Amino acid sequence: MTVRTRFAPSPTGYLHIGGVRTALFSWLHARQQQGQFILRIEDTDLERSTPEATAAILEGMQWLGLDWDEGPFYQTQRMERYREVLAQMLAAGTAYHCYCSKEELDLMREEQRTRGEKPRYDGRCRQRPEARPGVSPVIRFRSPDSGETVVEDLVHGRVVFQNSELDDLIIARSDGTPTYNFCVVVDDWDMGITQVIRGDDHLNNTPRQMQILQALGASVPQYAHVPMILGPDKQKLSKRHGAVSVLEYREQGFLPDALLNFLVRLGWSHGDQEVFSRAEMIEHFRIGEVHKAASAFNPEKLLWLNAQHLQTLSAEELARQLRPYLVGLDDAAIAAGPAVEKVVPLLQERAKTLVDMAAAAKMFYVAPETAEEKDRSKHLAGQGALLQAAWHALEQVTDWTAGAVHTVLQALAQEHAEGKLGKVAQPLRVAVAGCAVSPPLDQTLAVLGREETLRRLRRAQDWV
Repeated sequence: MTVRTRFAPSPTGYLHIGGVRTALFSWLHARQQQGQFILRIEDTDLERSTPEATAAILEGMQWLGLDWDEGPFYQTQRMERYREVLAQMLAAGTAYHCYCSKEELDLMREEQRTRGEKPRYDGRCRQRPEARPGVSPVIRFRSPDSGETVVEDLVHGRVVFQNSELDDLIIARSDGTPTYNFCVVVDDWDMGITQVIRGDDHLNNTPRQMQILQALGASVPQYAHVPMILGPDKQKLSKRHGAVSVLEYREQGFLPDALLNFLVRLGWSHGDQEVFSRAEMIEHFRIGEVHKAASAFNPEKLLWLNAQHLQTLSAEELARQLRPYLVGLDDAAIAAGPAVEKVVPLLQERAKTLVDMAAAAKMFYVAPETAEEKDRSKHLAGQGALLQAAWHALEQVTDWTAGAVHTVLQALAQEHAEGKLGKVAQPLRVAVAGCAVSPPLDQTLAVLGREETLRRLRRAQDWV
């Protein structure tokens, strides 16, 4: 049997990391088993669903590279199918019209609770008495009165529900619209879903959905309910912890593969390995190895993983990823400066995000107007002679390479700083970068270029 998994978000808000982890686990399982991954948009909540949220979900999935084989399917486009199955169930007697008012239902529940009986809606609900005009009907599923419904969950193991404790679920509202628990069953049935991987907040819905599938004569998929993600303080994940739109992580300069690596490790492990490529995740992930306990979101771990993934990229790929973050720089400035592919290797080792890297790269394309006050006073005060000597020495260099520049810097250190290279490098670094932090100075000047280096040194003499 071909494995078919699905991700079925509701477009009532942004796609956050909890949803992304569910999508990731479903995607990984399908890819690992050479199966198919289906994307379904559960948009039947017409009051809260928005086109903007739908677009954000699709954009987030595309940015993450969680490609789908079928879809996206939209529940609002399947209403005829839901009505067809409702009619089938009514005709078969596995569903019935309920005409009771809310007050009558409350009274029946209380009576049944007092007698220790299952919440069951009796004949008063199943036929409309003429004495009860104006009461709108709903459609309920006729659930079994006795026995057990057993969920063999791939994460939680065997979970048993007593049918006597499950009341007759509403599967269509009084206005005729089908409910979530009904739509998801029909969708999973029609789409041939073999494994349903979702948050464990859906575990209590599962016996009802299984019963409806069985009433329809459909195959029941395997279920895997993954634990929730908690904040660092072990409380429910909120915006202050990181429960924001996945696209905000893109804006903050995180790589898609780093974010997926971080999420796959929330509740799953493979030995002591921390850093996974996408191919390694597909190879090693097993849904049955996901832990039952909730995992805590660790922003520092995410930053560390992002830095690790940045270091694995080639200069060409990293330059491609970085360019959208070079905000404030027009195409002319980038074209006039060094190739981005030459800049990124100098920044790759220290950067944690693409935003960090873009900020550090700016000095290669825009000369500083002045140096930061604390660095100017600490490193440039009284260094006019050194700047002048550096300008003259570097102006003589014809083979402009990092090695040639380093030779000049060493000679300047012998002449002006008793051989202490740092006492020469820091003033020159502030002169060309505007601050005391930059990549190694010889490499920085080599990439910056001869003419631009000399121009900045001449300008820095005015700061002194």
